[in-house]
Order: sequence, then structure tokens, then C-alpha cells
Amino acid sequence: MARITFADSASFSRAIFTEGVDFSGSKFEANADFTEARFDGWVSFEEAIFSRKAEFRGSNFGSVAMFRLCRFAYSLRFADAEFASNAYFNEAAFDYAVTFDRSRIHGSLFVDSVKFAEVVEFSRTTIGEASFEKSEFARGVRFDRANVHGNLSFGGATFQDHIHLGPLTCGGEVDFSYCKFLSTSLIDAMAKHIKCLHAKFEGALTLRIRYATLALDHAVLMQPSTVTSNLADVPRPSGTELAGEGDPTAVSITSLDGVDASMLLLSSVDLTACKFSGSHHLDQLRLEGRWRLSVPPSGFRLRRGIPQRWTKRQVIAEERQWRHWSLHADFSSQPGTPVIPMFPDLIPGPSVIATTYRQLRKSREDAKDEPGAADFYYGEMEMRRHSKGWRTAERWMLQLYWLLSGYGLRASRALGWLALAMMTTILLLMGFGLPQDSPKQSATGTVPPGGGKVTFEIDKDNPQNPTHDRFTTKRFEKALSVTLNSVVFRSSGQDLTTAGGYIEMASRFSEPVLLGLAALAIRGRVKR
Repeated sequence: MARITFADSASFSRAIFTEGVDFSGSKFEANADFTEARFDGWVSFEEAIFSRKAEFRGSNFGSVAMFRLCRFAYSLRFADAEFASNAYFNEAAFDYAVTFDRSRIHGSLFVDSVKFAEVVEFSRTTIGEASFEKSEFARGVRFDRANVHGNLSFGGATFQDHIHLGPLTCGGEVDFSYCKFLSTSLIDAMAKHIKCLHAKFEGALTLRIRYATLALDHAVLMQPSTVTSNLADVPRPSGTELAGEGDPTAVSITSLDGVDASMLLLSSVDLTACKFSGSHHLDQLRLEGRWRLSVPPSGFRLRRGIPQRWTKRQVIAEERQWRHWSLHADFSSQPGTPVIPMFPDLIPGPSVIATTYRQLRKSREDAKDEPGAADFYYGEMEMRRHSKGWRTAERWMLQLYWLLSGYGLRASRALGWLALAMMTTILLLMGFGLPQDSPKQSATGTVPPGGGKVTFEIDKDNPQNPTHDRFTTKRFEKALSVTLNSVVFRSSGQDLTTAGGYIEMASRFSEPVLLGLAALAIRGRVKR
């Protein structure tokens, strides 16, 4: 039946084709009715022209269905149709609305390089895999409650009008790489992976996704855009395995490389594996909701025989990778979780990572989240410290700043050093600083013959170094008084030996500094 012209209405309603049938190149100048038709073998409509309405509602395709290079000048309906194998619509032209509502496509659907002049409907459709690469959507495309078991690809497609894609469920990857969205876009998707590599969004974008990893490398955002884990209450189809199972906030951003972050709002997302380096205006990135970054492993570890413990804070992926390759440190997000593999020469150096932390810190400070910015400041200072050589004075200064107070952010560390300094001062004063006995004063004078004015000279013995009974309760009380006054930068007025004077001066210089660092750390954590 290839290349047949149907001048009048062609009705094949409820027809049964037990073998392969060929309508290639045929022309349907009036309505074509294939309602509830059954094709047990293959069927080909390649290069066919449908000038009027084409009806395939409830049809059953038992094998491959070919609609390549077809022209549908009027409406096309595949509602409730079933495809047992692949369906091909490559390079077809749809001049009117297209409906695939409630269809079941067990194989793959290929709709590449297709032009849709009106709305195309895939609501409540079940598809094995689908490809719409390089297609053009002049109006909208709807996947309301659609379920794709495999991958769904829109690579290189163009969406000219406002679209609301979804809510849909995809068991594999949803690919929007190199797509062009010329108007506002709202995408609701429940998937394993979503890719928007080099995609261009000229209108406002809202991505509401769940259970997915999202890659935004070099995406162009020209209007304020939002990525959030909030999604309409869509039940997950049974048998569909998705990332982040059981955690509706497990939307993992993998990269913001090349993205203008000033146009981006991230809400309730996982940034554990996110690559921030390479993004633009990162200091204007907005973070809301329950976002999270990686954390160092807990507990103690031995390094060169010395027990060490990672400071609890938030860490970006670039620092984790740099520590893994440069310091051979297990700096995973959770104990036992491997660091993301990456070639060492592609990992940014400490100076670049410090800049990234600085921009993230500024974004949190601009959002009036001073406690949240503290971890980014800590990371910035860590990378500054590691970017300097041991021969530079700045490295030693930063090393001391880190050791004494965790860059002014760890009050417990500063208070610990303060307590140690005070105990050391007390012990030194008891052992060497306090005299054996309190110096006694003596007055001497001469009485002139015949009386008159008497002049007295009052002298005081020099404090004597202690020789015995140094560690007594009385000496402890005196040493404690001297030390407490030194902490608040005051002189106790106690008589001290020469060594005690130097001990007190050292105490009056160091201990107020440690107290100030502890106060600075506490202020940084409670500041609003």
C-alpha cells in the first residue's frame, strides 16, 4: 500500500493487520481513522502526509512503528495507544496539536529533529526511553504524571514558548544539554540525573526536582532562576530506582562551572559534590532552606605518629579533592565514602580554592548569616595557610593563628590554651616568681644634738628567691591572684622576684590575647 493517495476519509478503525504493513509515502487528504487498530507486525508511515485529522487512539503496535519524515497538517491523537517496540518520528512535522495521553511505549520513542507548531501532550504516558534531540517546540510540551523508565533526552532542543514540563518521573537521565529556552520554564522532575550542560535560559527558570543529581556546567541564566527540591506530591512508581531514595531533599548539584551565580537561588539542595570553581559572581549566590556541604571525617587519626582530629566544619568538594591528592588525607563527606575521583592536574590549587571560599563567605555575610559564613572563612584561611611556603613569615603567622584559636573561630581551642597558660604561670610563680618571705621595711634616722627635726630613711629588703616550701596553699593563692589580674591586663601589686616580674609581664601580654581570641570566636558564632 506504499504511496497510495486516499482522497476521501480512510477508516481502519478496529482493523487487524497480522503482518507488516507499509503506508510509506501515502497521502491522506481527508481524515485518517486508525482507532483501536491492531498492528501485529511492523508498520511504516514514512514520508506519509496527513492533510486532515489523524486518529490512532487506542491503537496497538506489536512491533516497530515508523513515522519518519511524516507531515501532520492537522491534529494527531495517539491517546491510550500501546507500542510494544520502538516508535520513530524523526524529522516529522506537526502543524497542529499532538496527543499521546495515557499511551504506553514499552520500547524507545525517537522524536529527533521534529518541529511542533502546537502543544504536544504526553500526560500520564509510560515510555521506555525517549529522545527529542534537536526538536523545536513552538508552543508547549506537557509531561504531566508521565513515567520514563530509562533516559529522556532533549539535547539541542528549542522551546520557544513558556513550558511547564512535568511533574514527571524518570528512572534514568533527563538531558537538557545545549537546549534553548526562549521563555519562562518550570520543570518538575523526579529522576536519577538531570543535565543542563551549555543550556541557555532566556526566561526565568524554576527547577523543582527530587532524588536527582543536577549538572549545570556552563548553563546560561539570563533571568533569576531557582533550583529547589520541592516537588508536587507525585507518587513514585513501583519498581523505579532513583537516587537519594527516602530523602526528598537529596538533590545533589554536581557543578556550577561557568554559571552566573548571581542569577541563581539554591533551596534545600545537597552541595557535597558541587564544583564551585569556574562559576561567575559566586559571591552573589543565594542559598536557602536546608542546603548542606561536605564535612570532614569524625574521630582521631594518626599522622606521623601524632594523633590528630579534623575540625568540624563545612568543606567544598575542591578542598576534599586537593587534600586527597596533595596530602593523601581521607577527607570524604562521610567516613568510608571515597573521594570523588579526579585527575590531580585538574584540581584547583589552594589559592584558587581560597578565592572560592572568600566568595561563598561574602554571599553568606550579605545574607546576614554570620555564623554560616564562619566555616567558609575557616576554609579560606586554611587554603591561604597551605598556599604559603614554610620560608615565608605569613605561613608561620597563619600557623600560629590556627594553632591558638582556629583563626579566631574556635573558642574552645583559645580557652584551652588560656587555661594552659594560666596553669603554667601559676606554677612558674610558685616555683620562681614569689619571694620566700614578704620583704620587710626598716626605718633609720639621726637625732641632732639638742633636739630638732629628725629625718628617717625607709628601706625595703630585696625579694629573696624561694628555697623551700614553694608549693603551698598560701603561695598558690598569691600566684592565682597575680595570674587572674594578668588575664585582665592588671597588675596585682604583689612583691615578686626578678624572674617573677618577667613571668608576670609575659602573662599580662599573652593571656589577654587568648581571652580576646576566645571572645572573638564566641561573637562570631552568635552574631546576627
